[in-house]
Amino acid sequence: MSEIVNRVQASGIITLDLEELIPEKTQSFIDIKDQLFQGLILKEKDFRAWVKEHDWVQYKNHDVAVHCSVDAVVPTWAYMLVATALSSSTSSVYFTSPENLNAMIAERAVSQLDVAQYADSRIVIKGCGDRDISNHAYVQLTSKLVPIAKSVMFGEPCSTVPVYKKR
Repeated sequence: MSEIVNRVQASGIITLDLEELIPEKTQSFIDIKDQLFQGLILKEKDFRAWVKEHDWVQYKNHDVAVHCSVDAVVPTWAYMLVATALSSSTSSVYFTSPENLNAMIAERAVSQLDVAQYADSRIVIKGCGDRDISNHAYVQLTSKLVPIAKSVMFGEPCSTVPVYKKR
């Protein structure tokens, strides 16, 4: 009887799973429009009072998107005040719409990845999972790996789609 050999394991392929690379946190959204006078104007005194009184602890360890969903002129310092207030509860504050939050979280995680360890490696970027990972994350990771990897594939080690192969 012949021994069963795991050819995927023997191939030396490294699997990168974006679900493991991108920390999963609760997402929260702060819309500045709720603090505008008549939905148009930000009054500094009122806004500063809101920042001072708001319960920022509720965002502890959340990924927070700060934005304004209405067409109003909101000074940059207003977003900076919110970021300052959130700094004691979370370090993951983004100026973005809720729709773009996943992409920004992914970009931060991928930018912090040390890819030197994958030099001249055959890499599969895992394609299926339990979480919704933005296409932006796959593009960012691929762009970061192509200059150093021997090959980049997408899918599962047993069934991949070639994306890049060093010549």
